[in-house]
Amino acid sequence: NETFVLHAKGQFLYADRPVPKLPSPRHVLIRVMATGLCGSDVRMSSYWQHGQIGQFVVRQPLVLGHESAGEVVDIGSGVTTVQRGDRVALEPGVPCQTCDYCRGGRYNLCAFMQFAATPPYDGTLSTYYTLPEDFCFILPPHISIEEGALVEPLSIAVHSVKLAGVTTGQSILVFGAGPIGLLCCAVAKALGASTVLLVDIEQSRLTFAHRYAATGTYRMEDKSLEENAVSIMANFRLSEGADVVIDATGAESCISCGVHALRRGGTFVQTGLGASNIVFPVGQICSKEGTYKGSFRYGPGNYKMAIELLNSKKVSVKELITHTHEFFRAEEAFEGVSRRQGIKSIIYGPGVQNVFVASSDTPTGNSIAKI
Repeated sequence: NETFVLHAKGQFLYADRPVPKLPSPRHVLIRVMATGLCGSDVRMSSYWQHGQIGQFVVRQPLVLGHESAGEVVDIGSGVTTVQRGDRVALEPGVPCQTCDYCRGGRYNLCAFMQFAATPPYDGTLSTYYTLPEDFCFILPPHISIEEGALVEPLSIAVHSVKLAGVTTGQSILVFGAGPIGLLCCAVAKALGASTVLLVDIEQSRLTFAHRYAATGTYRMEDKSLEENAVSIMANFRLSEGADVVIDATGAESCISCGVHALRRGGTFVQTGLGASNIVFPVGQICSKEGTYKGSFRYGPGNYKMAIELLNSKKVSVKELITHTHEFFRAEEAFEGVSRRQGIKSIIYGPGVQNVFVASSDTPTGNSIAKI
């Protein structure tokens, strides 16, 4: 069971650990075949570089990774929904399922959540990983294993867009052209939003966004946040502002600009994580009687909906995959993401052959990941 392990203060090492045993009759053992690298993994480059991110501190060696898909290789005696050989997307957080939040249908808020690659719980960058069967989602035949790994970030976008209540004909303004921002655009468009705008500071990402899912893009200019908001509204004929704003950056400047560009009575969803405390234009939210919502991971039905969007081809994720890496070159993936290379990097499981064709210029590809 080869694993990719972070040690204190940013040292990566490979370790051969015992194959995990099934913790209960309802658990399954998955051979991890592909893992996407997330910005939070590289802020776990706050883990990586500093050994800490927020309240989470690396006190012992930690296996990273949480955006994964693989193949079921063993099942417990009580498992009924998956079988050996099934290709599955892994939902990497297991709640207690007994607290008020879990029983109330908001298990993403469970205080006892065991989430992959969040200390002290190991992540999925290993040969094998175990999960309860109800956190394993079977992939349709035409969805590649790499696309299966991206069900996790797609589920974050599904959760955010559903929180915003996006409906047919609405205008949505998204800040941040990283994977989550791009996926929020794609989901909003699939749910009927007629105007889908993306704001960023990098023109290359905005150019890609326009080809991918955005109906319009805006590059932040060197002027006040209020002036940028006015320009966005004028450029795209949003005289009253956007019905929905989603911030996928966590940056104070983007949040403030988004509030100024929000329509009266509109909804602002905070998806990106940045500084814990910021200067926030609360007067604008109050005078507009806007709704400001936090969004955290995903909840009931989000994985299922994400896979259905892929299955129906209303959303595509393969265009986001710009880099792939063999397991024993995983550190190169972390270095690339920290330098903002491409859009989404995939790390293959040990012994999995990379046959995915990807290009940083026109990132499309097909895959038959092989052992």
